[in-house]
Amino acid sequence: MDNLSHSVASLAAGALLHRSLPPETDSQRQRIRHRLMLIACWLAGNFPDLDLVLTPLLPEPLGYLLHHRGHTHTILYALPQALLLALLLMLWPSARRLLLQSATARLGLLLSIAAGFALHLLMDYLNSYGIHPFYPVDARWLYGDMVFILEPVFWIAFGLPLAWMVRSRPLKILLAALLLGVPLYFTTRGFLSWPSFAALLAMGIVLVLVQHLVQQRSDESGKAGRGGLLLSFAFALAFVGVQHQASQRSKDMLAAQLRAADPATRVLDMSMSAFPANPLCWAFASVESNEAAGTYGLKRGIVSIAPELVPASDCPAALADAASQRPVAPGIALFSQEQGDLPALRRLRNENCHFDAWMRFARIPSVNTEQATDIRFATTPRGNFSTLRFADFASRSCLSNVPAWAYPRHDLLTPR
Repeated sequence: MDNLSHSVASLAAGALLHRSLPPETDSQRQRIRHRLMLIACWLAGNFPDLDLVLTPLLPEPLGYLLHHRGHTHTILYALPQALLLALLLMLWPSARRLLLQSATARLGLLLSIAAGFALHLLMDYLNSYGIHPFYPVDARWLYGDMVFILEPVFWIAFGLPLAWMVRSRPLKILLAALLLGVPLYFTTRGFLSWPSFAALLAMGIVLVLVQHLVQQRSDESGKAGRGGLLLSFAFALAFVGVQHQASQRSKDMLAAQLRAADPATRVLDMSMSAFPANPLCWAFASVESNEAAGTYGLKRGIVSIAPELVPASDCPAALADAASQRPVAPGIALFSQEQGDLPALRRLRNENCHFDAWMRFARIPSVNTEQATDIRFATTPRGNFSTLRFADFASRSCLSNVPAWAYPRHDLLTPR
């Protein structure tokens, strides 16, 4: 996920945990604990992405592909990261004194760090990029295929209640305007549909009203209210649940169409990428194999799970590429399709160690004589960052520091 989503979700979790623990013995210690838990959860919620400093260990694009969402995104390596973060926070004198004096503050710090790391891994799992959290016990990539990697639902669900907690009224309004203004901008640019923006606006209004009432009651009672934050997590969880069901529906529709189009092939995988704040529209990349014919097929396209309401051509224009669509079934249109040679793919993997390393990342691999590219990322704003150009590695020896992730397409590389 994007770091704004990670940040607002972690800050909301830290604030909720703080309000769920018994208060400290005086207001000063209570304020320090509040700040400590917010900072700890926020840092933990972003800490795994420091793996970007490891990307120079391998030449581009392998450094980013194999080290981002790498070891720092595993449960095992979350433990030393959490310890390092706790030690860094102990350098804060007032927080250190509080932690030495208060068992509740120590519990709060532990819960905040654990929540931050857990949220980071769970949120990264939700999209089609993938993580391998159980390495080294299980080196497989796991893909949620549920939520767009830049998801404004999380910005609004978590960000608006947090913005409304700010004491300064002008700053509160400015933050709320920014959180709503960014989705509005993306709507005008064709990444979000207007119904999606309307739903985000309605959710934001409800959250602001609830948080406003919670703060009024808190001021009157002297107790920190949790209603707005609990509603934030309820909205976020409900959204993820809807996206999960919609993703499964889109995969069922696509699998049926692929099998009907060519019964001789075996559908190996379907990578689904959600449209932001839109459970109806899905971009896909699929891979099929035909062992008898010695071929494999790749397809890219779009699925609308409710074509009678929103045809594929009516999905948000910046992601739907309507001009390139070729309808093949109700609600399903193709952008492109290609066929590859299975023996040639396996031979290249055995003979080219750099391609072998690349295949530890590639989920939907498109290969020709000049390059290999994962077509999941064919329409990103910065181009396809996964592309491996063979000429760039022609004079290089085999690389060290290649992580032992399982091959996502082991089913293509190994004869059945």
